Amino acid sequence: MKGISNLLVAEHAEVREVMRSLDQSGLRIVLVVDAKGILRGVVTDGDLRRALLAGATLDDPAFKVMNRAFVALHAETPRDEVEMHLSNRISLVPLVDDNGIPIDVVVHNRRHYIPAAEPLFEGNELNYVIDCVESGWISSQGAYIRRFESLFADYCGVQDAVAVANGTVALHLALRSLGVGVGDEVLVPDLTFAASINAILHAGATPVIVDVLPDTLTIDPAAVESAISPRTKAIMPVHLYGQMCHMDALCNLAQRHGLLMVEDAAEALGSREGGRHAGTFGDAGTFSFFGNKLITTGEGGMLLFRDPAVASRARMLRDHGMDPQRRYWHIEVGYNYRMTNLQAAVGLAQLEHIDALLAAKLRLAARYRIGLSGLEPLIELPTTRQGTLHSYWNFPVLLMSTVDQRVRDDLMQRLREAGVDPRPLFHPLHEMPPYRDLHRQGECPVSSSVSRRGFTLPSSPKVTDAEADYICGTIRRELDRQNWREQIKTGAGGCSA
Repeated sequence: MKGISNLLVAEHAEVREVMRSLDQSGLRIVLVVDAKGILRGVVTDGDLRRALLAGATLDDPAFKVMNRAFVALHAETPRDEVEMHLSNRISLVPLVDDNGIPIDVVVHNRRHYIPAAEPLFEGNELNYVIDCVESGWISSQGAYIRRFESLFADYCGVQDAVAVANGTVALHLALRSLGVGVGDEVLVPDLTFAASINAILHAGATPVIVDVLPDTLTIDPAAVESAISPRTKAIMPVHLYGQMCHMDALCNLAQRHGLLMVEDAAEALGSREGGRHAGTFGDAGTFSFFGNKLITTGEGGMLLFRDPAVASRARMLRDHGMDPQRRYWHIEVGYNYRMTNLQAAVGLAQLEHIDALLAAKLRLAARYRIGLSGLEPLIELPTTRQGTLHSYWNFPVLLMSTVDQRVRDDLMQRLREAGVDPRPLFHPLHEMPPYRDLHRQGECPVSSSVSRRGFTLPSSPKVTDAEADYICGTIRRELDRQNWREQIKTGAGGCSA
């Protein structure tokens, strides 16, 4: 019942409380229960409107305006049978236990399927894009690129930013601009998206894979120190899922050993440590604006550099290696890594309301924490290190360490059947075919363990409180299934129906 508490109204509550609950639920329906918590009726916004027109007042009790002719099903009713009752007229079906107490709901509307990620466009996105089209400046020249770069630099607290086509080329361009190439080793965490290691390989350098920490899932500074060799040129910390790496320790290592640092902050826009923004600690920091990121340009990325001269070189390499003072005169072999004015227009509009987007992420993470509290040690929730701001690009959940991967996969499948789109954690780099033969520091047991038992929950700022509660309620219901808890504890494969 914890997951649907915001949908419940006592039958003797005043109609004004019903109105308040309807407004907060986001589902346009509330469940009316008696003193024992038994479901007695429902009130939709239509029911309430009709009752008020018929003479009901705000002081009347909820039972006077509730609809007693509702559909409710037992919580163990098969999913396909539940969905048979859903229609344009019935958008929500309460699920009750043996005593008639509601413990969950099934929703049927445009948000019935809760995707893993979804962008939110509530600002000037369309206005700025129309302006680009009407002005004719749609390619890699235009005022929106400069405005986007400038506002992004201000947000991160640096002097300059370089916009590029996507987050992967941002990493590659950072390495090339800093002179990392053939013969150089770059230390990279085992648990990350493949773009991190691919950029190192495309730069001609040699990746050295190191393990991550079990609490933050970010690169282990001790493993980094053990992996440093005479050929090591750079460290690539990845602020995974929005969690900041241990930057004090990593910066100390880089300084003591004379190493460059390229921060992969693709997932960490908005994250901070000690007040400093992710991507501003190293020699370079990179960001992604893919459709599932905090702000999006569809595809796109951004670079920050400590040294203005390196930033200037990056701009030159970004534009085919062309001399900025002499058109069509190329001074290096460069790339077409430019962002379009159209992309920048969307990015600027997104950045203008980034505080609201970040706040939505933080609210969603807090809601997940409340909804999943008390399930330890069956599951582990993400940690936030003291002194850091975790932007929660994603909310990773780990089943306890004894589980078999099949248990995790079965739970994810049950969530999908309930209309929720969870995603597995990234696979360890060293386990995938292109990277199996690359050097790594030790066996990376932490990466292997968390990857097989972890998954992420939907992370869009569009996810409502009611949807978050529904997701948590679904997880709780699955954990309460017969033998499910015991199977997680013992690590047995599969789940009982």
